[in-house]
Amino acid sequence: MEKLEVGEIFTITDENEQDQEVEVLGTVNIEGIEYAAVGFVEDLQQGAEEDIDVFFLKIDHEGDLAFIESDEEFEKVSNAFDEMMGEED
Repeated sequence: MEKLEVGEIFTITDENEQDQEVEVLGTVNIEGIEYAAVGFVEDLQQGAEEDIDVFFLKIDHEGDLAFIESDEEFEKVSNAFDEMMGEED
């Protein structure tokens, strides 16, 4: 997978082995690692902006998506996205 584009929709398998469609809400590069903020398409279509579960995926060297494992890494990515989204207002 190359660079993800905002608005792109793809399917991931969650921890319960269920396929979920997610939409890319934004991407950010931190220290040379690409991250994507994604939300479930189902939530986005319902338009409940404040109830959307946003989570982050890391794009590894092979272009594969991986979940963020550590709280520190999650915090770093979350803060970077908050700053990025704040600049767009």
